[in-house]
Amino acid sequence: MKEPIKNIIFDLGGVFLNIDFQLTNQAFIQLGVPHFNEMFTQHFSNPLFELLETGKIGEAEFYDLFRQESKTNLSNEQIKSAWNALLLDFPKERIDWLEKISKKYRIFLFSNTNQIHHDYFIQDFATQFEGKNFDAYFEKAYYSQFLGLRKPYPESFQAILDEQGLQASETLFIDDTIKNVEAAESLGLQTVHLKHPFTVLDLAL
Repeated sequence: MKEPIKNIIFDLGGVFLNIDFQLTNQAFIQLGVPHFNEMFTQHFSNPLFELLETGKIGEAEFYDLFRQESKTNLSNEQIKSAWNALLLDFPKERIDWLEKISKKYRIFLFSNTNQIHHDYFIQDFATQFEGKNFDAYFEKAYYSQFLGLRKPYPESFQAILDEQGLQASETLFIDDTIKNVEAAESLGLQTVHLKHPFTVLDLAL
């Protein structure tokens, strides 16, 4: 018997925020970086991106290291624009759903992201939703660059469970990437692998 769910930890991209990795890949190809998808995809990131996503390097250092690794002389703004191209919109019906769900469960966010993307989507959300703060929908929003840990490493989930005093068996984790779901399962969390075309609106919670 599964325990009743008391807590939900949501992923961000592909769950509340529409994303398209191909748009960033295409943007970098146009800038003369033909093999960007060997550096970063939904399912893989090389050490440079892991450093960025765990907050071990800052924005300026990332741009410098990216130029070295890609053997280009791109400007910071060119890199930033292409890197942010994958970030699309927050469908309003999902945010309305989130507001309702937050009244029934303790809810949290856990996203592998970085300061460049974070600055962009937080501002974009405020623009789309009349100044509202996306993080305020959650008891706490965990972003990998602040936590210093990223999915799918089990210690990242454990850090959240420990800080919030959550029982794994009473906690549901929802993500669109299977290896993150498998890592959460290994710690005893209940999980949902949210695969396109399904959205949170299809969940029976």
